[in-house]
Formats: sequence, C-alpha cells, structure tokens
Amino acid sequence: MLRPWRAAIAAAAGILISAGAARAATTDIDLYFPVPVQGKLVIEIRQLIGEFNKAHPDIHVTAVYTGSYDNTNLKTRAAIKAGSPPGAVIMSANFVRSYEINHEAISLDPLIEKDGMTPKSFMAEFWPALADNAVIDGQVYGVPFQNSTPLLYYSVDAFKQAGLDPDHPPVTWQDFVTDAKKLTVVKDGTVTRYGFEMPGTYDYLGWIVSGLAMSDGGQYFNHGYGGEVYYDQPSTLGAVMLLDEMVNKLHVMPPGVTDANAAATAFFTGHTAMMVLSTGALTFVRDNMKAPFKVAFMPYNIQPAAPIGGGSLIIPEGNSPDRVAAAWTLIKWLVSPEIAGRWSRFTGYFAPRIAAYDLPAMKAYLAKYPDANVALEQLKYAVPWFDTFETVAVREAMENQVQAVLSGRTTPEAAVKAAQATAETLMKPYVDKTALDIPQ
Repeated sequence: MLRPWRAAIAAAAGILISAGAARAATTDIDLYFPVPVQGKLVIEIRQLIGEFNKAHPDIHVTAVYTGSYDNTNLKTRAAIKAGSPPGAVIMSANFVRSYEINHEAISLDPLIEKDGMTPKSFMAEFWPALADNAVIDGQVYGVPFQNSTPLLYYSVDAFKQAGLDPDHPPVTWQDFVTDAKKLTVVKDGTVTRYGFEMPGTYDYLGWIVSGLAMSDGGQYFNHGYGGEVYYDQPSTLGAVMLLDEMVNKLHVMPPGVTDANAAATAFFTGHTAMMVLSTGALTFVRDNMKAPFKVAFMPYNIQPAAPIGGGSLIIPEGNSPDRVAAAWTLIKWLVSPEIAGRWSRFTGYFAPRIAAYDLPAMKAYLAKYPDANVALEQLKYAVPWFDTFETVAVREAMENQVQAVLSGRTTPEAAVKAAQATAETLMKPYVDKTALDIPQ
C-alpha cells in the first residue's frame, strides 16, 4: 500500500494528467477584435468571450485587441503571411472584398450548408442592407456582427438658443448649412461654438464623404467591381464643396483634421451644436452628454443615403479544419439574437440579426431609448460601404485630398482630380489582371 503522502502525490498527479488531457482536447483559437468607436468595448467583448469559453469547454478563445479597423487589417494580414492566422476576426466590413480578391479569407458557404441552410437563407436572417458587404460574387465571406450608419447628433439646448425647433433637425444640405450658420456663436471675433463638427481622420472621413457623395445623387465607387471609383464625378465634387463651404467660407465648422474624440468632447462641452458620429457611439454619447440631445438622419442633397459601416466576422485562410469548425461555432454564438442584441444595447451599434428585435430585452431597450431606432429607420436608405482592391490605400487617396481641403491647402476641384489619378494608379494591377479574364 502507498504511504499517505505518496498516495496524495499520486492523486494530485492524476488530477494534473487528467486536466492536461482535457486541456489538450480543446481547440485553441484567437479572435482579433478592434475598437473603432468610443466606449468600454474591450471589457465587454472579453466578458463575452469568457462566457463563450465557459459554455464551450472543447474550445478556448483568446480575445486579442488589435486597435483600429485599419490596424486590425494589418495585423491579420501579417499573421496570415506568417502562417499563424487567428481563427476569426471582427474585420471592417468593407475589407471583405479585398480579402476575397487576395484569397485571404475562406468562403463560409460550406459551413452554412453543413448546418442545413443555404447561403441565401442564412443571409435572410440579417438586415438586407448588410448583404452587399458580406456576399462577394455570390458567396458569403463575412457575417455581420456590429453594424452602423452615420448619425447626426445635435444639442437640444443649442437648437433652442438659436431659435430652431429640436424636433425638426436639418433634412437637406440647404437646411444643414442654414442651421449650422444659426448655431455658430462668435464672440469678440472668436468662435465659441461651431455649428457642426465631424471626424476628419482616416476611415471615418472616407465613410462620411462616401455617404455625402451618394446623397448628392451619384455613386462613390463601383460596388460590383473592385477596380473603379468615381472621385472626380460631380456628385463627389459636390460633397467636397459642401465641406469646403462650411469650413473655409462660412466658418461654421473648425478647420483642419478633427478626430472622433475631439468632436465628441466639443459636443459634450457645448463647443459644437451638431456632429456626425457612428451609431456605434450612441451609448458612449448617451453616457457622457449631460445636456439633452437627439439624433437624426444624415442630411442629403438629392436623395437620402447612409453608408453601412461596422464590422463583420471572417475566418482567415490557413486555419486547420478543427480551428475552422471552432471559429464557426464562435461566430454563430456571437451573432445569435441574444448576444447580438446584448452587444447592440451595450454599444449603440444596431443588431444585424433581425430576430434580435423580437426579444423582450430589445423591445424594452427601444422603448426606453427611442433614439436607437434612428439607425434602423435609416437602413431603408442604406448603401454599401466602400470596398475596392487595395481598399485602404484607395480610400486614403481621397481622404488625403479632403484633409487638404479641410486645412485650406487645396481646392475641391483639384482635390477630386488628384484623388482620382492616385486611385487609378493604385488599382491598375487589378484592372489589368481582371481585363485579361474577360472573355473575348
């Protein structure tokens, strides 16, 4: 017989071996996730992943914070190139096409079909406007997770002080300019409150400009083909001219490049009366704005238009079958009505899964916070988010020029012409390659 202390050691060793065997049986994957809007999103998503791991003992997910959408894209591609891709990524929805073009993400159709659904029936469970940035050439490459449209946030008190009706926000560009002029306050030659502010940093700026351009009656890019943009067309020029007028001629918007945090701070402190931010920032604004505020659709010139934004879940190329299966289990859990609704309530993103809004918790939330309905109502005017070959560089070709306009360093006419030329140079390899694929 073993002495008592030896028996204890043997028992402990047995426990360790059993635990090690159980641990070895799990499939380990990383989830890369960005935080593209303000708020305590990092804490919440790690809480969610902890709950997923507890409910799925055969899978262990490590949530890896990867910064902005652009940084998440860079880190994901570096990991793929190094042969160690994450199992899943919350990727900017407008990068999905680029990942398909470069064969860096897998088609999710086989996984959907293995679950007994068709890709069409699977996507029918999400808002129709989200399909354009998820389905590429007829196949599902991204699953909508956190989605948004830009919203016009405005101060009720500022509107009343300017003699404006807070229940009637600006609808057209003409209204927008008129109200911004009335809302701007100048004392002793210094602007103490601007009528309007918006982020002028990368990604946010391109998103807003694309919406303005499409609300000016045209297209910003060819969604069906990754090698064509319309930066120098009249509709895009009109959008840039609107911003130039507000900044450099009417002085109702601060000059230079303002980031989202600065715009929000100005709004909270009463130094701007209106701002454009994502609906994904709605909870953040609600938590920090001490004065009453409302939200509204983006103003339009010819037709309402709101570009879809936010992130989709993708599975990068290079994962083993076990890791793909684990990632798919995670994705389905994250976009379930219960979790999608919870994430929406926490952030302000609208839930992409339609069934989330049938749940009592979501009905109670919308009754308490009717401003969360605005993004949903705006979906009827939703347009696809910018997606091309070399998405970031082509997007920045325009953003660089608009930033120069906001800083008074160039004219709208010169800006759109230069942006178009740069974008065409960047897309030429793709254009040349796809031209060879056209049947003669």
